Amino acid sequence: MSVRQPVTLLAAAAAVLALAAAAFTVGRYPVATPDLLRVLWSWLADIPHGLDPAIEAVVLQIRGPRVLAALMVGASLAAAGAAYQNLFRNPLVSPDILGVSSGAAVGAVLGIFLSLGIVMIQSLAFAAGLAAVGLVYAVARSVRGHDPLLVLVLAGVVIGSLLGACVALMKYLADPYNQLPAITFWLLGSLAAVTPQDLKFAAPLMLAGLLPLWLLRWRVNVLSLGDEEARALGVPAGRIRIAVIAGATLMTSAAVAISGVVGWIGLVIPHFARMLTGPDFSRLLPVSVLLGAGFLVAVDMLARTMADIEVPLGVLTAFIGTPLFLWQLATARRGWQ
Repeated sequence: MSVRQPVTLLAAAAAVLALAAAAFTVGRYPVATPDLLRVLWSWLADIPHGLDPAIEAVVLQIRGPRVLAALMVGASLAAAGAAYQNLFRNPLVSPDILGVSSGAAVGAVLGIFLSLGIVMIQSLAFAAGLAAVGLVYAVARSVRGHDPLLVLVLAGVVIGSLLGACVALMKYLADPYNQLPAITFWLLGSLAAVTPQDLKFAAPLMLAGLLPLWLLRWRVNVLSLGDEEARALGVPAGRIRIAVIAGATLMTSAAVAISGVVGWIGLVIPHFARMLTGPDFSRLLPVSVLLGAGFLVAVDMLARTMADIEVPLGVLTAFIGTPLFLWQLATARRGWQ
């Protein structure tokens, strides 16, 4: 494993770089690889490149933010999914298990319903995602005498269903000509409207959420054994669980705020990373980050090139994720942990 892990990381990193380079060149306005390299080098070295200004605009202003957003969102959702699955010791857990996606959807739909600007819509989505998880955790803490992990998951399912009903109500009351199409488009997920300002908003939050997951990677392994075993080994299970949930929720809320609801990444990608590295979270986390980033870049590239109109990301991830998960379920060894 000491030799296999660096090889796996290098192979995943190389695949992500290749997919990102392909995403810059493929599209309705193709960009040759030498022109792409010249534009990027000109931007880094601050020297003229002598190419058509349209090429620079496509690379730096249109595809650049979109590719970076795909990398960040895919990595965040996959890392959050890996953390939740290890923490809850459940292979069917995904980043929206505690209601973060439903809460973010309520915030964004409310912003669209009130005809607010894009910045306020994203801010409401982010804040509502965090508030939803806070509410779930408060409800779970108020219930005594049961398995805390089970109560937390059940509270997440119940609150998520309630928030889904709130979204359905606002869709019913929304203007069918202006607000309803915008709400539907956001809920299906897309990176078409991502701007550099969105990246400046989301990147620090995603890094802040990833940091505790990386620093607590060894303790997450201990938590996967159960609370009693963790306490016997001197690990404060309650505080570590709060820190991991807070980090994963922060990453998911920031991702959903700029991309909309994009499912399946946090559920499927950690399973494939686990097939490559095993259940050790210190190895699982970086591989999940790389696989999630590459997967969403590939899906987004497919979404904007496979048809005359752009296909929503949420639709594509479901069509691709479902057979992948079924294949993984059929071929995985017994006892994924």
